Amino acid sequence: MDWLREHPEVKTIRVAAADLNGVARGKRVPSRFAEKLLTEGTKFPYSVLNMDIWGEDVEDSPLVFESGDPDGILMPTERGFMPMPWLDAPTGLLPLWMFHDDGRPYDGDPRQALARVVDRYKAAGLTPVVATELEFFLIDDSGGQLRVPPSPRSGKRRTGAETLSLRALDGFDRFFTALYDACEAMDIPADTAISEAAPGQFEINMMHQPDPLKAADDAWLFKMLVKGLARQYGFAGSFMAKPYEEWNGSGMHMHFSILDAEGNNIFDNGSPEGSDALRHAVAGCLAAMSGSTLLFAPHENSYDRLVPNAHAPTGIGWAYENRTSAIRIPSSGPKARRIEHRVAGGDVNPYLTVAAVLGAALNGIEDKAPAPPPIRGNAYEQGLAQLPATWTEAIETFATSPEIARIFPAHLIENFVMTKRQELHYMAELSDDETVELYLDTV
Repeated sequence: MDWLREHPEVKTIRVAAADLNGVARGKRVPSRFAEKLLTEGTKFPYSVLNMDIWGEDVEDSPLVFESGDPDGILMPTERGFMPMPWLDAPTGLLPLWMFHDDGRPYDGDPRQALARVVDRYKAAGLTPVVATELEFFLIDDSGGQLRVPPSPRSGKRRTGAETLSLRALDGFDRFFTALYDACEAMDIPADTAISEAAPGQFEINMMHQPDPLKAADDAWLFKMLVKGLARQYGFAGSFMAKPYEEWNGSGMHMHFSILDAEGNNIFDNGSPEGSDALRHAVAGCLAAMSGSTLLFAPHENSYDRLVPNAHAPTGIGWAYENRTSAIRIPSSGPKARRIEHRVAGGDVNPYLTVAAVLGAALNGIEDKAPAPPPIRGNAYEQGLAQLPATWTEAIETFATSPEIARIFPAHLIENFVMTKRQELHYMAELSDDETVELYLDTV
């Protein structure tokens, strides 16, 4: 309540939780009822966190008619209240997660799935340190064709790729200044921004932090913020994996290291190669990669990004300082030795992605799994085992993966598979333009 007392201008709040697609589902509540929310929570049907990308019930889901569509209890996360700077009226946001009436975590909640993985680390005396890198497009979707928006500064459209271009950043300086101010107000640790390899494409890195739940919260909230704030400036901010056929898509790369009980990085053994624990974690990530692809590429459009020679991985391999590989070990000082997982698109649910990567790494560490030799050179030319190349293949691989069953509860796996099979069925009815219209703002 302290935040609301410090912001008496806030008359309404939004309460929201992430569904399986990462879409915010919630309610608008007058701020005078905030104290009740903090102490008693609120109720949503369990099915609300397991809807398809259109926000429709999943047909034949046991959460709906079979069980009477019962409610779960949603309680505030440790995040607390924060502003929503993209709205005209001063408004507070209160993130939630779902429980049963008796206080047990609800297994269909993606944030609870990540908490489950974090608890495994805690039981082993380990703490993951996580950072994400989020790529997104600024897009003028006001006409019949997607285009780079005109710069608010110059009024010009720059239609070519401008990798690491200050000119491209400066052209949208007003937007990025407002974005960084909003990140500070929302306690999102946004660090470096760069222009990326496609027109109107940018990337912002988050700072490393020893709290995977907060890291995933930050990514989820950042996506919400970019999409909302961009509309204030007259264009779309989109994390769609591949909005333009002729340009590279957007990813959400994840960096992580692991600390032991004394705060030492278990990936560091003083050498450039890193420790046995690093290679065990890599092995676990590689073993789970096919099964996890549906989480890293959850939508039909996601597979347009995962093609050879497009700066997105297609083969299951790892390497030192090599951006063509699915897993990269960046060059760094020994104490900062870490793994970069490069498969996920910008369109993912951050909670499920972080859970999948950390859960797979812990599988490998627990099993002391041996990693294959790191590759050298162009990963696209190595003859590696390949990620599932289609949405259909990824759904079936996820459904039957023993590695996934070890990371996620059966209830979430079943719900996610049902959701994706329904989306697969109805997406076949959409034109290319309708597909872009669907994904541009939702993911």
